[in-house]
Amino acid sequence: MSCCCPEDSEQKAVNDAINKQIVESKKTEDRIVKLLLLGSGESGKSTFIKQLRIIQGEGFDQGYRDECVKIIRSNLLQATKSILSAMAMLYIDFASQEARAESLKVLSLISNEGCDHTNTASDELINVSAEQLAAISRSIATLWKDEGFQACFKRSKEFQLMDSAKYYLDKAEELCSPNYQPTDQDILRSRRRTTSIVEYMFELKRVQLKVIDVGGQRRERKKWISCFDNVTCIIFLSALSDYDLKLVENQNTNRMKESLDLFATILAYPWFKKKSIILFLNKTDLFDEKIRYSNIGDYFEDYKGTPNDPEEGKEFVKMKYDEKKPSPHEGPDATHIFPHFTCATDTDNITKVFKDVQEIILRSYLNEFNLV
Repeated sequence: MSCCCPEDSEQKAVNDAINKQIVESKKTEDRIVKLLLLGSGESGKSTFIKQLRIIQGEGFDQGYRDECVKIIRSNLLQATKSILSAMAMLYIDFASQEARAESLKVLSLISNEGCDHTNTASDELINVSAEQLAAISRSIATLWKDEGFQACFKRSKEFQLMDSAKYYLDKAEELCSPNYQPTDQDILRSRRRTTSIVEYMFELKRVQLKVIDVGGQRRERKKWISCFDNVTCIIFLSALSDYDLKLVENQNTNRMKESLDLFATILAYPWFKKKSIILFLNKTDLFDEKIRYSNIGDYFEDYKGTPNDPEEGKEFVKMKYDEKKPSPHEGPDATHIFPHFTCATDTDNITKVFKDVQEIILRSYLNEFNLV
């Protein structure tokens, strides 16, 4: 008859506890749906995450709103600076001497040594004090009314300008107010480049949804591969309004053509074979406005539709992405692409789209574990 010493009993108890924890962890891990957001820079991935916080989460707490005040005000100054710099580059003059004088005040503040500049290529966080901002709020409003400044803004496809420029310039004096508190829409339109891998957890019909947001600029993509394992679904975002714009990283490359090439590369990865790819053709609002004066046929020679027609233009772009689908197109090994036209800053639109997306995500999750 063998006996067991107290040390052996204690060790066995520890091992049993560890094994139990491993089993429980595995059960928890199996209940996590991993959703990867991919796409080129400025396609709207981070904005989609913000919408999920509104739709699925608890929205934005006061601490987050306070942090966004700095980003929103910086975006306003960035936009103003970008247009003023482009005016010099494009040889556009101010319509009034008053606007010229006010521009010097703004540029003096932005370049002032007392301001805190955090540079990351074209993404520059500009921190100014409330007093400094109040001093130039009317200056920015004056610039925005100037016909020369407006003429430069209308040529924004010739230089780099954030999508939210008009929105924030329209509200310049409000944003500069000492008591300013951002609305949800203000926050949704704020822009801060993603330079790291960020994970968010949401509850989705008793399943944990882990959404992973990664930077879309070229230099950030080398980090993507670390996120590819055990992915349930991919949401790939492309900005429809990018069809006439150039990359921030390379002024000779069309943004949409870069996105199409990136989409084809993603589809070819072995990690994503048989996976569901949800395609968000985003920024429909900007596209519908822009295409009326910027013909998509000037940038894509194979476009044979009606010039300046928003609906035909959107269908053309959807076709371009569908053409990237690898073989086989049918059968169990086929890659399934689910396209949606979206406006990431429109909560109602994203709410409706995400209801459809939920079913795709959950079905993919059930298929993964052979539960259907």
